[in-house]
Amino acid sequence: QVQLVESGGGLVQPGGSLRLSCAASGSISSINAMGWDRQAPGKERESVATITEGGSTKYADSVKGRFTISRDNAKNTVYLQMNSLKPEDTAKYVCNVDLRDGSGWPRLYWGKGTLVTVSS
Repeated sequence: QVQLVESGGGLVQPGGSLRLSCAASGSISSINAMGWDRQAPGKERESVATITEGGSTKYADSVKGRFTISRDNAKNTVYLQMNSLKPEDTAKYVCNVDLRDGSGWPRLYWGKGTLVTVSS
């Protein structure tokens, strides 16, 4: 089994910053891509950012220049640094990890999510 533990959400004023973390643990052989999605009330889930094993990144247009995704392969952890936050960034942020488990099978895991609220 694999567990994903997210942290770092909370309430922040517009223009502020937050850093989300997501640590994967358990029976893991290797990790390929890692990423963050978000879902705001009444809206569809959208991919915010992804990072490959080699460090290539991709961002949603709405967060380019404000958010930075990174990973620590030694800790099986992915981060999302969010700067210049806007009220429209308010959502539940969910990490996802594309990995091979201890038996070598490809698996996609999702965290439970962490809530980010941007409000004055």
